[in-house]
Amino acid sequence: MTAQDGHGSATTPTPSLNRRFLVFLGPLVLTNILQALTGTVNHIYVGRLLGAGPLAAVASFMPLFLLLSAFIFGLGTGASILVGQAWGARNPARLRAVAGTTLCAGLLLGLVLSVGGLLMAPWLMAALGTPADVLPQAVAYARGMMALFPVLFTSMLVAALLRGMGDTVTPLRALMVSLCVTVVCAPLCIQGVPALGLPALGILGGVAALLLATLSSLGWTAWHLRRRAHVLAPTRALAAQLRLDAALLRTLVRLGVPTGLFFITGSLADLGLLSLVNAHGSAATAAWGAASQVMSYVLFPAMAVAMAASVLAAQAIGAGQGPQVAAITRAGMRMNLLLTGTLAVLVFAAAPWVVGLFVADARVIDIAARVLHITVWGAVFFGLASVYSGVMRASGTVLVPTLLSLGCLACLIVPLGWVLGRQFGLVATWAAYPATYLAALVLQGLYFHGVWRRQALQRMV
Repeated sequence: MTAQDGHGSATTPTPSLNRRFLVFLGPLVLTNILQALTGTVNHIYVGRLLGAGPLAAVASFMPLFLLLSAFIFGLGTGASILVGQAWGARNPARLRAVAGTTLCAGLLLGLVLSVGGLLMAPWLMAALGTPADVLPQAVAYARGMMALFPVLFTSMLVAALLRGMGDTVTPLRALMVSLCVTVVCAPLCIQGVPALGLPALGILGGVAALLLATLSSLGWTAWHLRRRAHVLAPTRALAAQLRLDAALLRTLVRLGVPTGLFFITGSLADLGLLSLVNAHGSAATAAWGAASQVMSYVLFPAMAVAMAASVLAAQAIGAGQGPQVAAITRAGMRMNLLLTGTLAVLVFAAAPWVVGLFVADARVIDIAARVLHITVWGAVFFGLASVYSGVMRASGTVLVPTLLSLGCLACLIVPLGWVLGRQFGLVATWAAYPATYLAALVLQGLYFHGVWRRQALQRMV
C-alpha cells in the first residue's frame, strides 16, 4: 500500500509504483535515444560525406521542422492523456475513438503543412537568414522534409497512442527497425550506387533514407499489432473509427494546443537565436547543428521522464487513484535528476570527441564543444520543470503551466541571447538556454506546490 498523510495524499511511492515507472521509462528513454540516433546518423553521413556546408543547410531547417511539427507534438500529448484515461478505465471503445480522431487530424494537418511548406520553403529559409552559400541546399532539404510530413506525423501519433496505453516497447522496436534501415540506406542514397543504377542524391539522400525508414517502421508496427490482436491493430474495428469526432477533437485541442504552443514558442525562440548565430557564418551554423544533435540525447530522456509521469498520472486519475499523483511526481523528479543529470555530466566531459563524430572542421568542433559545456545543464532544469507541467496537464490543468513556460520562452531566450552574445561573444549566446529553463523550473515549482497541489489533489481524493 502507499503511505498517506492526514489529507489522503501519498507521501512515499510504493515499490510497485517504482517498478511501473521504471518499466515504462526504460523503453521510453531508449526509444527517444534511438529517435535521436536516427537523425544523428543522417547528420553524420551528411557532415562526413558532403562536408560542413550541407551540414549547415540541414541545421538551418531543424528549428523550422520543430515549429511546423509543434501541433503534432501537442496532438500526441492530448491523445496520450485521453488514451491513458480510457485504458485506466478499461474502455476500449473510447480508446479506438480517440485513436481514429487523432490519426485523421494528424494526417490532415500533415497534408496542409506539407503543401504550404513546399510553396513557402524559399521564403522561409531566406527569412531565417540562412547563409547565402548554403541557401539553395537548405531550400532543397526543407522541401524534401516537408513532403514527408504526412508519413512522419502518422508515425509520431501511432507511437504516442501506444505510449498512452503504457506500451513503450512497441515504439522502441519500431524505431530499431527505422534505425537499421537508416544506417544501411542513408550512405547509399547520399552517394549513390552507379553499379545498381542508383543516382547520388546528395543532401536529399538523407530525406530518401528517412522516408524508407519511416515506412518500414510503420509496416512493422502494423504487422506486430495485428499479430498480437492488439486493440489498436489496423482492423475493421479501428477503420470504422477513422473519422473526426467533433467532441473528441475539441478535447484533444484543449489538451494538446497548450503543448503545441509551447513547442511553437520554443521553436520561434530557437529560430530567433539561430538568426543571431547565422550572422556569424556557416561555421557557426554547422556548430549549432552538431551541438543540437548532441543535446537531443540529453533533452529526449528529460522529455521521456516527463511523459512517463504524465501518462502514469493520467492512468491513476482514470482509475480513481488520484492520491498516487503526488508519489508519481516525486518519482519523476528523482528519475530526471538521475538520468538527465548523468547524461549531462557525460556530454560535458566528452563534448569535443562527440562533436568530432559529425564534422572534421576544427573551428566547428571548437565552437560546438564550448556551446555544449554551457547548454547541457539547461536540460536538467528543463526536465524538472516538464515533470511539474506534465503531471498538472494529466489532470486537465493546462492554462497556467503553459503560460509560465510560454512566458519564459517568449520573453527570455532571444533577448538574453542577444545581450550575452554582444557582451561576451558568440558562444555566450547559448547561455540563454539554461537561464530560461531555470526560470521556468522556479515558476512551475512555485505554482505546483503553492497552488495546484493544494487544490487539485484534494479534489481527486
